[in-house]
Amino acid sequence: MALALLRHGAASAARRATVHASVAANARHTSSFAKVEEVPLETPEDWTNFQLKRAEYKSLLETFGEYGSTQTRDNTFQPHHSLHRPVAPSDITLSALLASGAHFGHSEKRMNPNFVPYAYGTRAGITIIDLDHTLPLLRRAAQVVRGVAARGGSVVFVGTRPDLRSAVRLAAERMGKQGYHVGERWLPGTLTNKVHMFGPEVARDEQVVPDLVVFLNPIPNIHAIRECALEHVPTIGIVDSNVDPRVVMYPIPANDESTRTAELIAGLLSVAGREGVAIHQEQEAKAALSASRRASRPREQRMA
Repeated sequence: MALALLRHGAASAARRATVHASVAANARHTSSFAKVEEVPLETPEDWTNFQLKRAEYKSLLETFGEYGSTQTRDNTFQPHHSLHRPVAPSDITLSALLASGAHFGHSEKRMNPNFVPYAYGTRAGITIIDLDHTLPLLRRAAQVVRGVAARGGSVVFVGTRPDLRSAVRLAAERMGKQGYHVGERWLPGTLTNKVHMFGPEVARDEQVVPDLVVFLNPIPNIHAIRECALEHVPTIGIVDSNVDPRVVMYPIPANDESTRTAELIAGLLSVAGREGVAIHQEQEAKAALSASRRASRPREQRMA
């Protein structure tokens, strides 16, 4: 009995040793491809071996590549794409808004009565925002941003939460000189008391009041919205179910507490603004060209 147990244990150990040896061989074979670049090429034989291994690896890729997936990091969605690779207004879809969590509202007990037209219903005590209303209103806001930028206007993106600072900064950078952002705190009196804030010379000689303001979190910046209303500055804002949509001129019903939703909307509006900036620059170039042609005509007539 003991002899049989010893034989069984020896056979099991031999099988385990065989498995370990095969695994080690596969690891050495795999690592031979992974560490090809790390081997120094000192002799012609090393260079020949390097070329042979690279050709073998290339043939393996060509043989088995058609059976693998074509998805890579570049052609698949990543969570950071809404911040660094925003979509154009024409490419925005309901599924993108849904994936960002734009449809989640607040508790049904906190819903503002004026928000009822934008509510789809309630589930588990939470208001569900109707994205069929959000999508056209978002595209309308993108048209407004594009139109303001195409006429040379300035746009300010306001997001005073810490998680929104990178979104407003990148949105302003996409618009170049016509884009600005407020990420820390809106100082009261920035627009209504601009002479005291910026000085009489700056308030007189430069444009201090923007042409459009985009709010990613309107409720903490309600004093800024009041200043925009007093200065007759149009506003765009993300309004949640607990917010009166009438506080801004162009409301976008969506989840204002979702960072991904704010990044998606800010990126989309900034892309629309970048398109408007390109239109404005093209119009300026055409105007400068026509002006130069008009200026050259009298010279030609005098010379004739």
